[in-house]
Amino acid sequence: MEKKSEEELRRLSVELRFLEQTAEAIQSRINMVNAVITDLVYASMALEGLEKEKENSELLVPIGSNSYIKAKLENPDKVIVGMGAGVSVEKTLQEAKEIVKNRQKNLEKTRTSLQQQLSQAAERINEDREKFESLMAGLREEKTSENV
Repeated sequence: MEKKSEEELRRLSVELRFLEQTAEAIQSRINMVNAVITDLVYASMALEGLEKEKENSELLVPIGSNSYIKAKLENPDKVIVGMGAGVSVEKTLQEAKEIVKNRQKNLEKTRTSLQQQLSQAAERINEDREKFESLMAGLREEKTSENV
């Protein structure tokens, strides 16, 4: 019986390590998705603000690190939108808002799916830990009774 329990302990130990690595990878993906969603929220807010501006309005454009440059808005209805793979396309303001909104919706679905996967992995980790601890307790009892 002891041999079988030790083999099961080894198997659980390997599975726990794998599940923990999987959970970490999923959490990392969730963090990346959250960062992109935050970026899209800011883009959406900027587009909403742009909608209220008139042609030749003076704007402060963020350049990073809480720094800005002044710029004049030549055409408030034209926006350059990144489409991925380094490709950007000129779109109307409404099209750009729709693209950003759709990306955000898709990423929120992805985040929900990843959170479910993480929850399932955490559940499995807890189950395996309980089995592991139970087997360890059983082995300790066997060794204690052998020493008596």
